[in-house]
Amino acid sequence: MPCSCFIIPNDVLTRLSQDKKLSAPQRKRMVDTVEISHELRELRTQATRLTRVAATRAGGLVTLAAAPAITVYDCRHTQTLPGTPVPRPKTSSDGSVKRAFNETARVAKFYQQIFNRNSIDDHGMTMMSSAHFGEKYNNAMWNGSQMVYGDGDGSIFVDFTRGSDVIGHELTHGVTQHSLQLAYSGDAGGLNESMSDCFGSMFRQWEKKQTVNKADWLIGRDIMGPAARKRGLTCLRDMANPAAKHCLAPQPTKYSQVTPGMDPHYSSGPPNLAFCTACVTLGGYSWAKIGQVWYHSLTGFGASPNMTMPAFAARTRQGARTLYPGDAAVFSAVDAGWKKVGL
Repeated sequence: MPCSCFIIPNDVLTRLSQDKKLSAPQRKRMVDTVEISHELRELRTQATRLTRVAATRAGGLVTLAAAPAITVYDCRHTQTLPGTPVPRPKTSSDGSVKRAFNETARVAKFYQQIFNRNSIDDHGMTMMSSAHFGEKYNNAMWNGSQMVYGDGDGSIFVDFTRGSDVIGHELTHGVTQHSLQLAYSGDAGGLNESMSDCFGSMFRQWEKKQTVNKADWLIGRDIMGPAARKRGLTCLRDMANPAAKHCLAPQPTKYSQVTPGMDPHYSSGPPNLAFCTACVTLGGYSWAKIGQVWYHSLTGFGASPNMTMPAFAARTRQGARTLYPGDAAVFSAVDAGWKKVGL
């Protein structure tokens, strides 16, 4: 299955496009997003293949920069990538451009300070973003080499640069692409999406200096538009309660509920809940210890495209013992998280 690493699942967009309670223009925006996304998905698939081939043939990886350059382009509502370069995005009067720059810089800082990672590839690659993609485009994605942000339709979804967890989520797809290289089907697909939710949520909590008990554990809260909120839909996903009715895309909570062919945006529910449960069980900050275990498990062993969820659970349990041999509470929390979902 080709990787469709968008923040909004295609089936959600398709369902909304058929919703008679929405206006004809709103439904058309959903159809347009699905069709455009198909072409973007092809870019992502090819970029992932290139990363895998390059990694197996590289004689030695070269550090490109001590810290990544951050660049932003303006698509001006076209589908042309990357768009027009913005010379001073940090101080731009365009809110979308400014947010894309500042949040990307903060993601880079988060990965550097918390995990000692130098950019997406750990070698200082430039972190590039394109804002104002398409006309009211209802999605955001990592396309294999850069970020792409739509403005949303203003009704179901608002500007996708408003979601710091969305930005952290999508950039983490790049981290996964350059580390574990998870496929986008089966257990590996669910883990792929879950890694992005886990690190996207950690990033949002880190920005807000929130403990695990203060965090809301919602994904996409800040991109939900007024029409969605009016329906009681407050987020895309809830890591603490994946099956909740306030989610636009509710998920299973048990590994036994994951079925063959399930979209990774749904099969990520059990590992999301496992991570959240582990963090809440241990307490404190999500990135301090449990996050370190997850990062070690994602980046410390090379590529494993077809990794299963039980194998990843075993890796995190071992990682808790390896990283924190004198702190049994870390292993107990990780173990409790996976047991919560049946692993």
